[in-house]
Amino acid sequence: MEIKKSTVLPKTEKEELLFRAIEKRDNEQVAHIIRTVMTEFECVGEGYSINDPEIDDMYAAYSNGRSAFFVIETAGTVLGCGGIAPLEGANGKICELRKMYFYPALRGKGWGRRMVAQCLDVARELGYERCYLETVERMERANVLYQKMGFKESCEPLGNTGHSSCESYYIKNL
Repeated sequence: MEIKKSTVLPKTEKEELLFRAIEKRDNEQVAHIIRTVMTEFECVGEGYSINDPEIDDMYAAYSNGRSAFFVIETAGTVLGCGGIAPLEGANGKICELRKMYFYPALRGKGWGRRMVAQCLDVARELGYERCYLETVERMERANVLYQKMGFKESCEPLGNTGHSSCESYYIKNL
């Protein structure tokens, strides 16, 4: 499987955005995005992904051949991120859409749709049959995006993510 190293996105208001695979140098910025956005949506206590140990080294966590993680940056500043990885506690045929967070400057401009599409394409290339995700209801725009991208609401969580505070679950056949 070959993942494009980077793709230049259209210029928006004097900035050129770059969509690319995560690099080790992105770890600190990605961790900051995750912690900032999770805090913005009051997802900071027990049972949220803000507490996952992988946050401080996302590059290593997604460099295992069954995962992929992407960033959107401009002029060396990472503005958004997201990826896929095997769903913990599942049969190996289900991946999880993980850690998809954007600063407000990227929201509502189609970058979320592009990130989800890229992650699903890679998931198919890696042989996954389904993609699962968890979120919270108060991330309303994200929930709408997932539904528009063909994810169906599920009544209960799958796998062993450790994210017991999430209350919205989605699954999509690939």
